[in-house]
Amino acid sequence: MANPVFSRAEAFQPYGNPYGQPAGQGYGSQYGTSVQPGDGWGVPSQDATRGRRSERAMTFDDVLGRTGLVLLIIAAIGAVSFTVIGPNIAVSGLSIVVSSIAAFVTAMIVSTRSKVPVAGVIFYCLCEGFLLGAMSAIFEAVYPGIVVQAVLGTFAAAGVTLAAYKFFNIQVKPRFRQIVVISTFGFAFAMLINLVLMFFGINIGLAGFGPLGILCSAVGVVLAAMNLVLDFDFAEQGVRNQAPVSESWRAAFGIAVTMVWLYTEILRILSYIRSE
Repeated sequence: MANPVFSRAEAFQPYGNPYGQPAGQGYGSQYGTSVQPGDGWGVPSQDATRGRRSERAMTFDDVLGRTGLVLLIIAAIGAVSFTVIGPNIAVSGLSIVVSSIAAFVTAMIVSTRSKVPVAGVIFYCLCEGFLLGAMSAIFEAVYPGIVVQAVLGTFAAAGVTLAAYKFFNIQVKPRFRQIVVISTFGFAFAMLINLVLMFFGINIGLAGFGPLGILCSAVGVVLAAMNLVLDFDFAEQGVRNQAPVSESWRAAFGIAVTMVWLYTEILRILSYIRSE
């Protein structure tokens, strides 16, 4: 799966998933039937399931509401970071390094927890907001007005993607999922190789100015939007599975991670275009 936030959580897996549940027995079935103790394949024990029954099932509105809250926190902290740090390259660079490491470690911890740590999600928002604010300040100093353009472009792209998913009833088939996942890993690997080569003074143009850099960023934007489709499908699957409402925090967290990626790719492609 492209987004580990969802792929490691049983609540968002399709019916007949590899967690050992028969087809048609997702969280909804577990809430009203007896469940055998864990068999080592991810099926929760009866005691673990009993603890979740006190929670109501989450809805898509829960996911949208918490996603909005998570993005609002990131935006608010980003605005503070953007204003306080400003175009100071040295301070911004240090802030980006520290906050990116903290955000990555937090994301890994949150993704691997069986119960969503809401405090961890909020801390990730703080780190990511600080990171995006510092990074945006650098871009804004070089290309005035680019941050507003990137923010509007990000929400426009996400809005169009969500509208297309809902109104055109896009079905996420296994083939489509495989293509997106493989393409995403391939893109990430190519960018990693480019980054390593840059440390040795070799720039193959994947993350630089020029037609190849613009094309690479465009691919990144498309892949981020396609991953949003997967995220929406995971969230909807969680609703169909009648996952507990606390899992809506996990869904919001997963969508926010992809939204951050989408913003950085749009910011990058706008900088390439404006440099021409």
